[in-house]
Amino acid sequence: MTRAWISPLLFVLCGSVVATGLILGGSPGTAVALLVLFVLIAAANSPLIFPRSIGALEARRRSAVDGRPIVFWRPGCPYCLRMRIRLGRRARQVHWVDIWRDPAGAAEVRAVNNGNETVPTVFVAGRPHVNPAPAWVREQLDASA
Repeated sequence: MTRAWISPLLFVLCGSVVATGLILGGSPGTAVALLVLFVLIAAANSPLIFPRSIGALEARRRSAVDGRPIVFWRPGCPYCLRMRIRLGRRARQVHWVDIWRDPAGAAEVRAVNNGNETVPTVFVAGRPHVNPAPAWVREQLDASA
């Protein structure tokens, strides 16, 4: 199991405990509603909601060819989730690098953030931008098209 799945599994586990308590307390409808809510939160924090990640070196190579931005992210990051949701379908056009799966990606992020793994860090034309607005990233996608 990787670190990427710890947060979603904890959400499901907590939801299950709460739902069990509610069922034993005689509120099965509330239990089901809360369990569904916890599962949705877990899904939103899982690697499933993001496009498939690639390695930092492959992302650099692809970005050099097509000019698209590279987004360094990690599961469980609310700012990364906001970026992903606000990009909508356009998120598939960005090169995503999960820094928890790619040590080279994590090293790049630390190099531009004073040793911190601050995400999302977006590279456009080789220049880093820390936690930019999703609208700005969409503009960069338009410029690369």
